[in-house]
Amino acid sequence: MPVVMFMEWDGVTRQQYEAVCEVVDFERKVPAGGLFHVAAADERGLRITDVWESAEAFQKFVADRLMPGVQKVGIRSEPKVTILPALKVFTPGYTPK
Repeated sequence: MPVVMFMEWDGVTRQQYEAVCEVVDFERKVPAGGLFHVAAADERGLRITDVWESAEAFQKFVADRLMPGVQKVGIRSEPKVTILPALKVFTPGYTPK
């Protein structure tokens, strides 16, 4: 069953997020089970919503790739993560420009 992951990471900047993206390289090396990712930033920090095939797939990505990348970039804080069962998953053809 797919899950939705909500992440709130206070104190993390857009520049730090982009640095982690470079290290983790999830767009070219798509993690197993990753279905959807969107990130935003506000005055408090980073906000991410993902859809994963399972909570276990997300947790494996975190352990194997995300946290090592986060540590390499020098982020020392931990995010607040909420994982919920997805009721429906729909992406009506979003294409990045």
